[in-house]
Amino acid sequence: MIKRSFIGLLKPRLEYGSIEDTPSLKQIPTSKEITLLSNCPFDKKKLLLKKKAAVKTGQKLLLYKESDEYVVSSVTGKVSSISAYTGDFGRSYTAIAIEVADNEEIDDGFKFAAGGSKDATLETVENYLAFAPGNPPVKLFSDKDKPINTIVVCCADSDLLITTNQHVVKSDIDAIKNGISILKTITGVNDIIMVASQSQMHEVSATGEKVNQVNDTYPSALPHLIMKDILGKVVPAGKNPEDIGVCFISAEAVASIGNAFNSGQIPVTKIFTLVKKDGSKSLVSARIGTPASEVFKAFNITLNENDRLIFGGPMTGSSVYSEDHPIQPDTDAIMVQDKDDIPVISDYPCTNCGDCIRVCPANLQIDMLVRLLEGGYYQEAADQYDLYSCIECGLCSYVCVSGMPIFQYIRSAKYELSRANTAEATNG
Repeated sequence: MIKRSFIGLLKPRLEYGSIEDTPSLKQIPTSKEITLLSNCPFDKKKLLLKKKAAVKTGQKLLLYKESDEYVVSSVTGKVSSISAYTGDFGRSYTAIAIEVADNEEIDDGFKFAAGGSKDATLETVENYLAFAPGNPPVKLFSDKDKPINTIVVCCADSDLLITTNQHVVKSDIDAIKNGISILKTITGVNDIIMVASQSQMHEVSATGEKVNQVNDTYPSALPHLIMKDILGKVVPAGKNPEDIGVCFISAEAVASIGNAFNSGQIPVTKIFTLVKKDGSKSLVSARIGTPASEVFKAFNITLNENDRLIFGGPMTGSSVYSEDHPIQPDTDAIMVQDKDDIPVISDYPCTNCGDCIRVCPANLQIDMLVRLLEGGYYQEAADQYDLYSCIECGLCSYVCVSGMPIFQYIRSAKYELSRANTAEATNG
């Protein structure tokens, strides 16, 4: 729910969604073809996986010999194509399309490697569960340069309208308890902090871990604000929580780890919130790799020209340009906006109203920052107006009376600077 004060100088109050406002979970039938996205850029010459290769549900698919990146097949079938895929800001992926077979076979690779909860190892989790629902940050646990000493389990959802973690907490608390036990075993970290909303406190307390309550207004559940408000630590500009020893993991990811070792099978089904054109919500479960079009078909949603399709929540989600875009391990929401209801985005100049400055949780001088970003002066924006201190909550775009896409400017600037710095380091 969004509440605005009639006094312009006060900040808008944006409240997180509640599981009580979302209908019961609906399972989407397995589609005839699914698509898995690997973070590796496509390189046909180095591919290990071949077209027409038979795969099983839960099978680990390693694409390139010199890379440890992999995907996990969510279905049984044959690889129908392997191709390049371009994501946000021109990021390159490898897309693996799999034609689904009539009969399902479960791969037993993980079962043999796991050996049950008591025998869980960091190596097993890293080698098999990086593509599990919730996108467990398994690489952070084995990074010797950035040792983790605190793990924060986020039971609250980070963006508006999303109810994935709330559903998992309500329906699968035993899996979360098991997942926490496994995390302690494989990492040696005993400082586990649960972060939950007020309505979740009773269920989360059943884990036996320390529970902290997060405010019910956005963006209090974002990692940087949890670090500041609950842990009492400030993440330096340009750094992430893991840089100072704190790892954030969602309740869904923890449950995925717990369920994997309980069942001996890698979970392949993702839970997310569907926000329809009329603003109503539905909680949905679908195989990872399912095209969004199959979800729309199940709910009788028709996409028309100039409608907008967003993967993610309303504040931090990203537009996609095809209804064939697949559900991924970190897809927590899909939003469909009718062309007549899309908020106006313009290149109208900043009016210096100051709303973005008042609402910014990082206290940035957004009005000056955006002027440099519009002109492409990214390094100057970083040096003079703390670009890297932005926590990417999207509130600046929400309140902008000129309709400027400030959040998109900031994300683009960070990406371009990262790419420039990478190129500079590569060239010596």
